[in-house]
Amino acid sequence: MASRPDILDRNGLLLAADIKSPSLYANPRRIIDVDEATELVTGSLPDLDAAEVRERLASRRGFVWLKREITPKQQDEIHNLGLPGIGFMRENRRIYPAGAQAGHLLGHVNIDNAGIAGIEKWIDGRGLAELHQAGLASGRALEPVEVALDLNVQHAMRDELQSAKDHFSAIAAAGLVLDVDSGEIVSMVSLPDYDPNKPGKSMDKMRLNRLTTGVFEMGSTFKALTVAMALDSGKINLNSSFDATAPLQYGTFTIHDFHPQRRVLTVPEIFIHSSNIGSARMALAVGVEGHKAFLKKMGQLDRLRTELPESAEPLAPKNWGELSTVTIAFGHGLSVAPLQSVMATAALVNGGLLIPPTFMKRSVEEAKALAKQVIKPETSRQMRYLMRLNVEKGTAKRAEVEGFYVGGKTGTSEKVVNGRYAKDKVLTAFMGTFPADKPRYLLLVMLDEPKATPETHGYATSGYNAVPAAGKIIARIAPLLGLMPRQDLPTAERLLTVQRQAAN
Repeated sequence: MASRPDILDRNGLLLAADIKSPSLYANPRRIIDVDEATELVTGSLPDLDAAEVRERLASRRGFVWLKREITPKQQDEIHNLGLPGIGFMRENRRIYPAGAQAGHLLGHVNIDNAGIAGIEKWIDGRGLAELHQAGLASGRALEPVEVALDLNVQHAMRDELQSAKDHFSAIAAAGLVLDVDSGEIVSMVSLPDYDPNKPGKSMDKMRLNRLTTGVFEMGSTFKALTVAMALDSGKINLNSSFDATAPLQYGTFTIHDFHPQRRVLTVPEIFIHSSNIGSARMALAVGVEGHKAFLKKMGQLDRLRTELPESAEPLAPKNWGELSTVTIAFGHGLSVAPLQSVMATAALVNGGLLIPPTFMKRSVEEAKALAKQVIKPETSRQMRYLMRLNVEKGTAKRAEVEGFYVGGKTGTSEKVVNGRYAKDKVLTAFMGTFPADKPRYLLLVMLDEPKATPETHGYATSGYNAVPAAGKIIARIAPLLGLMPRQDLPTAERLLTVQRQAAN
């Protein structure tokens, strides 16, 4: 069986490796007594089907497998039986020391040690399969594959997401950490997950990787894109205001605000109060074609390709008119893979560069060679201000972690059930960046169908579950990522002034 390279995390910790294990085979032509051999072999390996073993031993073929990957103890026991025609072959067996910690990222291999999912499949697609066929990868040391994942950050993220999933009785949870300057995916967790050492559960639809394979309406986290589009267009600035005194009637549809302010709102107020009405009016000010062109530029209308073979096509309206622009402005009517949304939001805070995300290690210089300038640096400065302001005064207050200067946008979207939005089934999300004055990382936290608890006062919206979960994650992972808490941090208003002065 062909060898595979080790897979290491960004710090050199082992994620996947080959070990040698014995497998049991037979040469039926040398079997003297089929019934006796069947009885003795199945006595040592009671999980084997006796009828199937007898059929193989009676086949008179030159070679048949009886059981792949047996234990050394089982090998000794069968060897001591002294049966002619029974033998052993040393094969490479893939092991994953971290178990389920990084299952969705790594994927797994089949019984022949060929990659069939995740990074394992990508490795084969990069030429390992051809080496196997040529007999050049068998028994030889291959260069390790280093991924961008930080196993320590992954452990902390998975632990906190599992706690949030359990506490809010959610059916699923997911989270992702992206380096906004390099596009490296430092952590990715989707729960329920699976152990690649036991890949049988990988096909369970509840265990799919929600971050790359699933598509979702991202709710109000999408308003960050809407506001950035409006500001970048030059038609709107931070002092612009929009009428949110009454629901917006559009055909037979009525657009409400979850927390209605019932007054004219400035752009920052639209952002921190997460106004659907204000977001819709901003998008309409840009126009349908401008809206579509912006989302196309931001990578939201095409399938995102990464090293992981598993990916999903966005679901966009076939007939995109003004009503579609109105609803997509606040995160309904367009479903994307969450990783796509993360990629676009990272561009909003890193100076305006859209960088293709990667699961491999990549330098900032390499990333810049791939990047596209999609919004102006000034727009990015304004978005950093708005995201910080939202943690200070808006819907994301529970994400605050002292000393780490978090910024972000919340999102709660009703799920579509049988073609209709279900008010009692929501997807909550928080898109957070830290530190907000000069972002290094972007964090996405998602909870699928969280339930209200006594301390949430009957609410199941993002601010009560995904947001505090994100705060706990940041508190744990920021030091692991080399970020230390700072003192005397500026207010959001002061941040905007400092950034403007630094740019001039």
